[in-house]
This record gives sequence, C-alpha cells and structure tokens, in this order.
Amino acid sequence: MEVYPVPVPPDTVFYLMAEQQRFDAVVAMYHDQGHIPTKLIGFAEGVNITLGLPIIRTSVDHGTNFGKAGKGTAYATSMICAIDAAVALVTGKSA
Repeated sequence: MEVYPVPVPPDTVFYLMAEQQRFDAVVAMYHDQGHIPTKLIGFAEGVNITLGLPIIRTSVDHGTNFGKAGKGTAYATSMICAIDAAVALVTGKSA
C-alpha cells in the first residue's frame, strides 16, 4: 500500500484507488470530498469510518434511506460491509 505524505486532489486519489487499486483507504478532510466519489465508485460497498473516537464507529455510506424502511426493498450489502469493517478494526484482520 502506498502512503502519500502530502495532500492529493480528490479526483486523482479516487482515480488511483478505483482504477489502479493503489489505495485501500482514503482520508478525506471534508464530507463531500469523500462521499461523492465513493458513492460513484461503489455505492453499495461504501463505509464511513469516524477516526479519533475512543470507540470504533463505522456506518453505511449512503445514509438512513427512510424511503425503503419497512418495505422489504432495502439491500443489506452496505450494512454488512460496515460491520465487516468494524470487525476488521477490532481484530486487526483485513475485511
């Protein structure tokens, strides 16, 4: 895995991550810098990880989606990815 010691423009870093698979994760300074390209690259697999907390916190990347609540039309993929990421952070193993 490559680590860049300087900021990289969002369009470049997400291109390198998605097309060339050169990164496992991206740390974004602002919500829109991370969420918009993540949703475009892999909407169902996106995971939000909050750093700097005394607990491990992951969540789905797409929000609550109340429009699908109780209708049996929601997909569990994003929630499963968020849970897998939390387990990986706890155990130190890859998700």
